[in-house]
Amino acid sequence: MTTSTTRVLALLEILQGGGTRTVADLAARLGVDERTVRRYAGHLLELGVPVESLRGRYGGYRLAPGHRMPPLMLTDEEALAVLLGLLVAQRTGPVTASGAASESAAAKLRRVLPKALGRRLEALLETADFTAPPRSAGAREAVLLLGLAEAARDRRPVALGYTDRRGRSSERTVWPYGLVAHGGRWYLTAADPSAGPATDPSAGPATDPSTDPSAGPATAPSTDPSAGPVAGPAEVRTFRLDRVTGMHVLPGSFESPPDFDPVAAVLDSLAGAPWAHEVRVRVRAEEHHVRRHLPPGLATLSPLPPEDGADWTEVRLRAERLDWIPGVLAALDRPFVIDRPPELRTLVTSLADRLTMYATASAPEAPAPDDH
Repeated sequence: MTTSTTRVLALLEILQGGGTRTVADLAARLGVDERTVRRYAGHLLELGVPVESLRGRYGGYRLAPGHRMPPLMLTDEEALAVLLGLLVAQRTGPVTASGAASESAAAKLRRVLPKALGRRLEALLETADFTAPPRSAGAREAVLLLGLAEAARDRRPVALGYTDRRGRSSERTVWPYGLVAHGGRWYLTAADPSAGPATDPSAGPATDPSTDPSAGPATAPSTDPSAGPVAGPAEVRTFRLDRVTGMHVLPGSFESPPDFDPVAAVLDSLAGAPWAHEVRVRVRAEEHHVRRHLPPGLATLSPLPPEDGADWTEVRLRAERLDWIPGVLAALDRPFVIDRPPELRTLVTSLADRLTMYATASAPEAPAPDDH
């Protein structure tokens, strides 16, 4: 690679650092005169790199957004960070791009890594494994994610098509508040002005503003003539992005509640999903002790008034099956009272009887040693 080509690429790397760079600064960093800097900038423009020239006292050069991403100049550490992020996201993260897109992007980076760094990365890929299988995703989900994110930022209502876990389809208008990545999936938290039931039982019921101060009532849209205000309060709902069948942004705008926390809304919604059993248990322990065994997406915890000088915490959760809950209660190692359902008491008693039997059983006699 010629010296001039190397310096043109060095100019690109400097400009990718962001901001406007004066010609004098660029000339000093590249070790050339200002006329040569202008010639190098012209070479980048000929290659399709969107370089902007700014005139005036504080003028210079900067990169402008282009139709296509310009060639990236990454350090070894930056390239490794991007590549590892792609590989790990395919396995453990909420991937929204297609597997082919992720793999092709990773392959391009691997081809240009220095040999020594490439060998170290290959060693990592050959010896590392993941406990979770990769989750398939397509370009459609990526388009939905970007579209909903833009609507949430600009406070624009959205017409949403949705299919719940039972295969029921619906069309509704929502006010997107935010997007949350949780458990390898993306969730949309949004206000639903309609008064119907929760859209997706697996994603969680509507948050009741009267009982959940973290959610609060949705604020009515602004009086945009093209949209018009929606009468009455709106309930906050959670939608799984992979079950969204379509969306388009509508005219008008809305105001989101102050201090609304999308993460808390999604976790509360998941913890309150309407499964087969509703469980209420009072535990004689502080909330932080119970939380170590029951994360926010699994259970809702509420402190209770102290009794006999001890802290009590109410645990509320919903579950399709109860057989795993006795083991969690045993792991708490604290006194507890089961309020509902009655069949949970039977399961806990059965587990206690089995543990007692295991603990008191005599060990089998060891076989006699063979004399031969």
